[in-house]
Amino acid sequence: MNTLSYGLLSLLNKSPRSGYELMQQIQLFWPARHSQIYPLLAKLQEAGSVEFIIVPQSDKPDKKVYSITQAGKNLLREWISQPTADPINRDELMIKIFCISLTNLNQAELLLSQRECYYRNKLLFLNEKIERISLLAGAPLESLSMHNPSFGSYMLVKKAILNTESNLEWCKWAAMMLRNS
Repeated sequence: MNTLSYGLLSLLNKSPRSGYELMQQIQLFWPARHSQIYPLLAKLQEAGSVEFIIVPQSDKPDKKVYSITQAGKNLLREWISQPTADPINRDELMIKIFCISLTNLNQAELLLSQRECYYRNKLLFLNEKIERISLLAGAPLESLSMHNPSFGSYMLVKKAILNTESNLEWCKWAAMMLRNS
């Protein structure tokens, strides 16, 4: 099984979801498209790791809502104990920054300004997520036990916030470097 399969099982371990909901929610930690998710769900279902029910909808086609099976939970437990691969970092802006001497100051500033705007919007989105997690947790976030269903979500969103803040600071620093060059 690939990492995306385990990601889908992880989401389903929290609650049943449709393929569309899985595709939206996996984006927090793994970029994936419909064309990847639905074939993996079929394979997971064939392997007995997930099951689904058909939910009739009057204004749209019926949808499948997937849930994890005990076999799927066992696979997740096994996978969690295995060593984790190195993180993958892929950012087109970094390649452009590497060869930034080929452009003019206005274009370079525009690149950084656009990325800074992206990070500001992302920070707003992530802070809204933290507020929702706080409501669901039923306890102060900093005091959550790892067994609280909101604990993992809180840890991931907090990491995303810290990364985004760091990237925002880098954009400001890089813009200052451009102005001083």
